[in-house]
Amino acid sequence: MIIGGVPLWVFIVILLIFFSGYMAFRTMQADRKTDQEFIEREGEIYMERMREEKERKALREQE
Repeated sequence: MIIGGVPLWVFIVILLIFFSGYMAFRTMQADRKTDQEFIEREGEIYMERMREEKERKALREQE
């Protein structure tokens, strides 16, 4: 079947290219969100260690 002098399969290929780009964009956003959550979680662990170390130093200085 030909639409406007262009075979139908050409339109299908173009649609699939756009769909592939959309799915890649969604995946990129999901990865970015996952990375951000990981960074925040690791940052919180680091900050907790820093607080504990600060408390230990304060206890040593009091003795």
